[in-house]
Formats: sequence, C-alpha cells, structure tokens
Amino acid sequence: MTRSELIAALAEAHPHLTLADVERIVTALFDEMTATLARGDRVELRGFGAFSVKRRQARAGRNPRTGETVDVTEKTVPFFRAGRELREMINAGTALNGVMAGAEDTPKQKGSKR
Repeated sequence: MTRSELIAALAEAHPHLTLADVERIVTALFDEMTATLARGDRVELRGFGAFSVKRRQARAGRNPRTGETVDVTEKTVPFFRAGRELREMINAGTALNGVMAGAEDTPKQKGSKR
C-alpha cells in the first residue's frame, strides 16, 4: 500500500472527512514519527509495532564489483519490530493463504528458515 492508497482508503472509510483533511492527518502523523526517530527516540504503536533507530558500527566492507576493501562509516538506521498482535494476524493469514495456495508444496527460498 502506498501513501496515496492509504489516504484514499482512510477517506473512503471516513466520509465525514475530506480527502485534504485525511492527507493533512497522514502527513502530520508521518512527520511527527520522522521527527521523533530523528531525535533518537522510539515510536510505539500498541498492537502494531515499534519503530526505533539502531547504530551500525563502522566496518570494513568489500566492493562486490572489484573485490576491493572499503571502509564503511558508522551509520544510524531505522528499525521496525512488529508487535505481537500484528505478528499473530499475519501468521494466521499466512497459514490460511498458504494452505489455500498450496504453499506447502513450494520449495524453500534461499535463506528461508522454514
């Protein structure tokens, strides 16, 4: 779902709000979440998950094209951890969809932990 699809879905679900109002609400929400994360604080949405920032230490990397060793500087990256309710809903939906789509017979993908 894209941002514009989210705005359209919320506007449809709440006909008493105009599309412009919904867009302002979504923008304000995302702006506040972004500002909070930029300060290094955590954003927790009960039942959905938590957004936080993690520091990745400087390290020696490798250029995949040339094989040359390069220094990768320390960086801060956003991190999302799904809440229990969201995980349970997704797993329940995946289990049902997997059985219906015959996912039990599909081969494992590289790196899969199934």
